[in-house]
Amino acid sequence: MTAIPNSGFLAEASDRLRAMLSAQATEISLEQGETLFEQGDEGDSLYALSEGTLEVSFLAMSGRKLSLSLMKPGEIFGEIALFDNGPRTATIAAAEPSRVLRVRRSDVMNQIRQHPDLAVDLIRLAGLRMRWMGSQMNEQVFLPMPIRLARKLLHLSDLQDDPAKRITLSQSELAEFVGATREAVSKTISTWKRDNVVEASRGGLMIHDFEALRELAESDLI
Repeated sequence: MTAIPNSGFLAEASDRLRAMLSAQATEISLEQGETLFEQGDEGDSLYALSEGTLEVSFLAMSGRKLSLSLMKPGEIFGEIALFDNGPRTATIAAAEPSRVLRVRRSDVMNQIRQHPDLAVDLIRLAGLRMRWMGSQMNEQVFLPMPIRLARKLLHLSDLQDDPAKRITLSQSELAEFVGATREAVSKTISTWKRDNVVEASRGGLMIHDFEALRELAESDLI
């Protein structure tokens, strides 16, 4: 039996889904920087992250890489390709040494035929994923870069055990997360650094004034 984390999406998943993962999944270990699958690959499996951190990214039509998010243990992904037999819509790579659980499409579908209530979990997951992707795209198109950067930093801090810990991403990597140039991100961070909102160095970035960053992140709502 495979140990299943009780966090992320899995914290609210049905007992049936957790039992399927425990009984049917095989474990894959990834080194930092190793790719699990790439955008455009054939989708033939459902995955759950059991340990580590995975980066979700895709290539825009211009060829620029855009990092969408970091996934933490308990997240499930790959469900969309199970239903439409289409290619992967994003690239998944290990941001640190990680372990994922994989269930092949044929095994998932066999379990759904035996236990139709499993489909409820997967449909809910797909709905959440599509809403989240739509939100990310809207932000990229309509929000100014400083607001996108503030929201991304707050999101990344929330993923950590201690939000006040240093976010160990370079400014080039942060630029990929917000769809901007490194120079634009560097200029914004320099301004925030002067205002003592953040502390930035080669090792990453640490948030000092969460309230100021939240006010900026929500400023589009005013």
